[in-house]
Amino acid sequence: MSVPPPLADIARHWLARGEPALDVEIVAHRGSVPRETGTHLLVSATEVAGTIGGGHLELRAIADARARLQAGATAATTDQHIALGPSLGQCCGGALTLRFQPLSAAGLARWAAPVPRFVLQLHGAGHVGRAIVRQLAALPCRVQWIDEREAEFPAGPLPPHIEASCVEPAEAEVACAPPGAFYLVLTHSHELDLRLTETILRRGDFGFCGLIGSQTKRARFLRRLEARGVPAASIARLTCPIGLPGIPGKEPEVLALAAVAQLFTAAHGP
Repeated sequence: MSVPPPLADIARHWLARGEPALDVEIVAHRGSVPRETGTHLLVSATEVAGTIGGGHLELRAIADARARLQAGATAATTDQHIALGPSLGQCCGGALTLRFQPLSAAGLARWAAPVPRFVLQLHGAGHVGRAIVRQLAALPCRVQWIDEREAEFPAGPLPPHIEASCVEPAEAEVACAPPGAFYLVLTHSHELDLRLTETILRRGDFGFCGLIGSQTKRARFLRRLEARGVPAASIARLTCPIGLPGIPGKEPEVLALAAVAQLFTAAHGP
């Protein structure tokens, strides 16, 4: 599975090849800004990696960094305070401080690890499952991706925050997720979907439980879950069909887009 490497990996690669580069970091922000404190942009004479929000702010930061590189100013660390409206004519209206510093192993070690927006246990490596993983590959989350069929997982390495596991029975893995974890159930088997959904709902401490399917499947599952004595309060929290409303289309990529948008909405809270 081909995914772009994390910015820290790019930084390590640049350090290994010994090319001078600057790390442009947002070290403070106030008000409406395109990116927050802790965001990094890497600039060399010929390449750029990462983003501090794009637009005029980023173009100016790249130009300033390259001017420093051309002048040989790669050892000094300097801060630049920017009011986005008065200084750049941007409508964000906030202010931020950019720190221009040499890219170094010591500096890279101080980078804060991205905080996962959610922990997801994703059951199913079919078309929609693979499309969801492609969308989550560059996003801040942690994913345990589970399927009973080893051959369904794509060839090639996955990003470090996504772990593929071939286990049977799959429902035994439900207990391994931390309290508040999100679950998506979209396997190749309705019976397996039911077993997984029942196990998740009986656990009760999930942050989100989504089941792929139609309104007909939802009604059938609800009847069977009720008959099995699953608590009504847990059943009421089941999301089926999955996907943020208002995104039309049934292609795997579209379903994945709607599902990922729903996860990030749920992670943000009411």
